[in-house]
Amino acid sequence: MREVCILTIWGFTLLLLKISSCTGDSNVVNPCCYFPCQHAGVCVRFDTDRFECDCTDTGFYGENCTTPEFWTRIRQMLKPRPSFLHFFLTHFHWFWKFVNSSFLRDTFMKLVLTARTHFIPSPPTFNSKYGYLNWESFYNLSYYTRLLPPVPEDCPLPMGTIGKPTLPNPKLLLPFFKRTKFRPDPQGTSVMFVFMAQHFTHQFFQTDFQSKRGFTKALGHGIDAGHIYGGDLRRQLHLRLFKDGKLKYQLINGDVYPPKLSEAPVHMLYPKHVPPEERLAIGHAQFGLLPGLTMYATLWLREHNRVCDVLKAEHPTWNDEQLFQTSRLIIIGEIICIVIEEYVQQLSGYLMKLKFDPEMLFDAQFQYSNRIALEFSLLYHWHPLVPDSFHIDGHEIPLSQFLFNTSTVWRFGIEKLVDGFSRQHAGQICGGYNSHESLLYVSEMVLNGSREARVQPFNQYRRRFGLKPYASFKEFTDSEEMAKGLEELYGDIEALEFYPGLLLEKPIPGAILGESMVEMGAPFSLKGVLSNPICSPHYWKPSTFGGETGFNIIKTATLKKLVCQNTKWCPYVDYHVPRNEEEAKPRQPPSEL
Repeated sequence: MREVCILTIWGFTLLLLKISSCTGDSNVVNPCCYFPCQHAGVCVRFDTDRFECDCTDTGFYGENCTTPEFWTRIRQMLKPRPSFLHFFLTHFHWFWKFVNSSFLRDTFMKLVLTARTHFIPSPPTFNSKYGYLNWESFYNLSYYTRLLPPVPEDCPLPMGTIGKPTLPNPKLLLPFFKRTKFRPDPQGTSVMFVFMAQHFTHQFFQTDFQSKRGFTKALGHGIDAGHIYGGDLRRQLHLRLFKDGKLKYQLINGDVYPPKLSEAPVHMLYPKHVPPEERLAIGHAQFGLLPGLTMYATLWLREHNRVCDVLKAEHPTWNDEQLFQTSRLIIIGEIICIVIEEYVQQLSGYLMKLKFDPEMLFDAQFQYSNRIALEFSLLYHWHPLVPDSFHIDGHEIPLSQFLFNTSTVWRFGIEKLVDGFSRQHAGQICGGYNSHESLLYVSEMVLNGSREARVQPFNQYRRRFGLKPYASFKEFTDSEEMAKGLEELYGDIEALEFYPGLLLEKPIPGAILGESMVEMGAPFSLKGVLSNPICSPHYWKPSTFGGETGFNIIKTATLKKLVCQNTKWCPYVDYHVPRNEEEAKPRQPPSEL
């Protein structure tokens, strides 16, 4: 009903605009500012007050792309609501136990992949400068791509034609983000997941803030393991050992860690108080920030060098370069496998066991190319995950003392860090009131960046992903205080911004995320990982990875293997906190048993 009202109001306003243009009124509003084209239809402006909606390949037709074609109508009738689908995927253990152990697992997994990834256009479409298709948007990789074009610059209001004349001061929104009391994720997500999220995504989320929000400094737009090997060739060469394909390292207490900065002179972001001996050289300049990031950097360094040893044993004639390059491809494959089968599995809460098998898409229409979207980079600011302090081997370390403290890594050792992080609860991402006070500046920065990029309102993205737009702030959140406050600040739910909409939306009952975060984040994620070149038919074969041994390293990769094959003893390691008393039992080093 609200959709009909909005379109009716829009039609009446357009009539007034036509009358005003006939009377010589120069203050004619760009009709595309009303976002009249539905279901991914493209608004094209003609003259001053005339527009057309291009409904090509949307499954809809009509002036506003609102009338479904025959097969679209059938699909709409058969398509379950997201809330029902999530309930189905997270309940009925007996059913999913049967599916996971039968051929139906592949069938369901393929349905999930094709249903999710079709939302993401390939090749890319818009960017922050161009709200229409052009060669620059496709060719210039320094831009993030965009799913929806920017709000036109000549709109009368910041969010088009609805809302208040100015957007609220970000500082007035921060109280809705600020943690009052730590709220653990009801799905049981661990802090091990927190650092994986940050470590994994920073290989492709590298916003160039000096060039405003719409630009990226990353040379690649996907999983290239640049956070391990360096984002450019110069950094990579500084980090390489140039012997047996390996990366440089140092030994501390007999264990392998990243080399000192003096031994691999790459740019790192360390404050002045960090002593030289604690400054490590890592693939990403910011990964000395938190011990959890340094922990993952150490694990992947050890894994790369371990894989090099495996390949050298099988291929004694290979030189350093071939060993390095093939090991890198294997590491990329391991990352993708762990991300899909364990990281996304934990995030989804699904009982269906996810599977990494590129061959499932070989007979489908799928493009093996990817561009990181601005909306995806905004969506992935999950700072509510971060707890107030970290529990490691009986010690509690406040967040403030955790920053730029690389010595924590070898003081406790990788094993105890992993064990502590895997046992500690992460925070619930959506719902608001759960971001640590020291991290609120990030939310403010994201808000300002999204405004510079003129990101369309939250409800427009709900429509783009086939979700029912919210009719009110009371429907949007379970908090009466938040609903009242947001209405005072924005004036109308249609003016709510994209980023606050994602983070403040009420969570799905018993889940870590809200409905919009799930339905928007999953397509970006799955398209990004499966469009990797190694997942294509020309790459996905044993010879690419040095034979069946290297191929199997990828196919059987797990988080536990990553840790336990590269540590002296095997700690409790999982993206989920212990589920029962048996898992919760302390694990000691072999010498202490």
